Amino acid sequence: MTDTRTPSPRAPTFSWPTRVYWEDTDAGGVVYHAQYVAFLERARSEWMRSHGYGQATLRDTHGTVFAVRAMRIDFRSPARLDDALEVSVVLRQCRRASAVFVQEVRRDGELLLDAEVRIAALSAADFRPQAIPDALYSQLKSLETSAE
Repeated sequence: MTDTRTPSPRAPTFSWPTRVYWEDTDAGGVVYHAQYVAFLERARSEWMRSHGYGQATLRDTHGTVFAVRAMRIDFRSPARLDDALEVSVVLRQCRRASAVFVQEVRRDGELLLDAEVRIAALSAADFRPQAIPDALYSQLKSLETSAE
């Protein structure tokens, strides 16, 4: 899942801020593990939106939706109620029908979680695999970065 191309100067790390609320925590007072998946999803969605491809536009204009195909998460340290978090998104690889993102969740620079997420392009009509629309594919290819 690793690409060795030189990072694009046009592809800085995207960061999405969020805060931990009561609804995000478990009985132990820390962020419930499944909530991190929601944080990662929101950051990827905002990353796509920042490049002109919001969820509704992809579905309604291009007939495409993305679904998570695989995810690897390393939980390193817990986040707690009221923590201000930064969720980063880096596109590591783009193929014709899938993409791989590397994401991190940090609090004041401290790494709390890192993840690798593979998404697959699907037809919005029948949820079958399909190629990423050409314009989006070209744009995503230009934003790929190599492993650090």
